[in-house]
Amino acid sequence: MLMKAGDVYSWQRTFTMEDVLEFGRISGDQGRHHVHPDEHGRLMVHGLLTASIGTKIGGDLNYIAREMVSRFIRPVFTGDTVTCEVTLTHVEPSDRLKKVKLETIYRNQRGEEVITGSSYGIIRD
Repeated sequence: MLMKAGDVYSWQRTFTMEDVLEFGRISGDQGRHHVHPDEHGRLMVHGLLTASIGTKIGGDLNYIAREMVSRFIRPVFTGDTVTCEVTLTHVEPSDRLKKVKLETIYRNQRGEEVITGSSYGIIRD
C-alpha cells in the first residue's frame, strides 16, 4: 500500500445504548455512568469504546501498534456521532514493513474534540 506522511484517514460511528451495555459486559466496566441513564436518558460511552473507532482505520491499514497515547477531553454519550481522523506524521520504509507514526483527533457531531492521541507502530508490506 502506497502511503506518505500527511495522508489522512477517517471513520465515524454513532453510539447506541446497546453498544455501551455490551462493551460494559465484555470489559467488566460497569461504572454507574455506563449503566444508569442521565437526566437526558443517555449513557456515557466508555472512553476505550470511543477510542476503538480508530481500530477500524488501523485494521484497514494492517497497522500493528507498538504504543498508543490517548487524552480524553470530554465525555461522549449515547446518540453522539464521533468521527476519528488519523493523520500519518511519519512513514519510514524498512525491510518488508513501514515504521509509522500517527496523530488522532476524535470529534463529536458538534465538532468538539473528545479524544486526541498519538501512536507509533508498523505496517507490514
